[in-house]
Amino acid sequence: MENLKVGGVHLHYYAVCKRKLWLYDRGITMEQESDRVLQGKILHEHAYPRLQQKELLIDDTFKIDAIDGEYIRETKISSKLANADRLQMLFYLYQMELRGIKKKGLLSYTKEKRTKELILDEDSKKEIKKAIAGAFSVLERETAPKVKKVPYCKSCAYYSFCYALEEDEE
Repeated sequence: MENLKVGGVHLHYYAVCKRKLWLYDRGITMEQESDRVLQGKILHEHAYPRLQQKELLIDDTFKIDAIDGEYIRETKISSKLANADRLQMLFYLYQMELRGIKKKGLLSYTKEKRTKELILDEDSKKEIKKAIAGAFSVLERETAPKVKKVPYCKSCAYYSFCYALEEDEE
C-alpha cells in the first residue's frame, strides 16, 4: 500500500480496536452517526477559548487540539479509553520531538474534571515506536481484521457495521 500515513487518531483506534483502525483508514467512517462523536466535536469547539493555537494540523499528517506553552493539550470526554488517549498523546509528543519541538502532554477529561500530565521518556518512545509499527501492520492488510468483541463495542460508532450480519440472540 502506497503513502501510508498514521496520525494520532490511528494510534487511538489501534489501541481500541484494530478493525476500527482498518475501516477508518479505508474511508469507512461511521462517526457522523455517533452521538458520542458529536459530543466530542462540540467539546473541542468550546475547549481552550483563551488559546490562540488550537486545532493545529502538523505536516498534513496529524492534528493536535492545542498548544499551551510547554504543553500539547488534548480534551477527552471521559477516561474510559485512557490507554488509547495516552497512546495518542505519546504519538503527538514523539512526532513533535522528531520535528525538534520538545513538549509535555496534558490530557483533560472534562466529565471527571481532571487532567493527566504525560512526559515522553525513553520507555514511552519505545512503546510508541512499537505501536506505530503495529498500526502500519494492520493498515497493510488486504482485509479487515475479524470482529473482536470488547466492552467498548456497544458504544462504538462502528457497532452496527460490525454486527450487521449477526443473528438476534434475544
